[in-house]
Amino acid sequence: MAVTIRDVAKAAGVSPSTVSRALSLPDIVDPTTRERVMKVADHLGYRPNRAARGLITGRTGNIGLILPDLANPFFPSIVKGIQQQAHIADYQVFVADTDEDPTAELGLVRSLAKQVDGIILCSPRMKPSELREAATYCPVVLVNRKAGSIPAVAMDNADGMRQVIDHLAGLGHRRIGFVAGPRSSWSTKERLRGLRAAAAAAAVELVELGHFAPTFDGGMESVEGTLIGGVTAVIAYNDLVALGLLSALRDRGIDVPSQVSVVGIDNIQLSAMVHPALTTLDIPKEKAGRTSIDLLLHLLGDPAAGTGPARELPTELLVRHTTAPAPTTTSEPSGRRRASRL
Repeated sequence: MAVTIRDVAKAAGVSPSTVSRALSLPDIVDPTTRERVMKVADHLGYRPNRAARGLITGRTGNIGLILPDLANPFFPSIVKGIQQQAHIADYQVFVADTDEDPTAELGLVRSLAKQVDGIILCSPRMKPSELREAATYCPVVLVNRKAGSIPAVAMDNADGMRQVIDHLAGLGHRRIGFVAGPRSSWSTKERLRGLRAAAAAAAVELVELGHFAPTFDGGMESVEGTLIGGVTAVIAYNDLVALGLLSALRDRGIDVPSQVSVVGIDNIQLSAMVHPALTTLDIPKEKAGRTSIDLLLHLLGDPAAGTGPARELPTELLVRHTTAPAPTTTSEPSGRRRASRL
């Protein structure tokens, strides 16, 4: 015989309605009671009837997730965190990829809003006015973006950029470049703001080398500006850009890190697998995903919760093998392309 909600309630010493809330709206239940109910339900093997729960709560049991580019290795870890936390709360996740097309985002929100209880927008490219409109269709939580009072999970870009600048300044670098991402990117603007403040505080020169696609090819294209800029260290918009730059510098016969130091941002898995291993700023991607689900569930239980400040997660610089003391004048990069072997 199947285990019922009344069986769980009796074993946990609570009412059936409390069990229902603990399983469908966990944020509004006392944590101790919720944990007890969850343990009893798991022990008894209780599985809620999704259709019946939907009739009672008016919920679908589904969450929408909209990403700009699932092929970018930054996003799968966030998706993993979201799916893990959603599974614990017995929610299914519908994933949509906009292929870096900001014009597609709002249309996807309109379509998904009819099928889900809420939507997580990860690194959305929409304008602030469009984000505000999106939040009118259903509960919305942002990841890696802030926009007014919309609940959001962001990274502490200011402290992260300070860590990077302090590390490079401590190695004697006085002219440091930044290969920025797209001009419209919120992360680009936040990182630039943090880098400018940190560079001024450390008395080093920040050379802004231009805006490039947040891809390996974008990093390859940034090599000319890097060499012309006369910098001894470069901070890339993300790890993909940094890896592209590493490849282009190697093709020019320029050694990293003895001639140029390179720092990435994100700490994707590949950053530790390349040679030399990339020094990078670790972004807590899975934690960001889990936190976004917690925020969304809290918002579903209490719609007024949308007015709180964004949750900022700490970052950590991982020093590997692409940064070293600033080179002497005689060892600075020449920019000559490596001769091909016959």
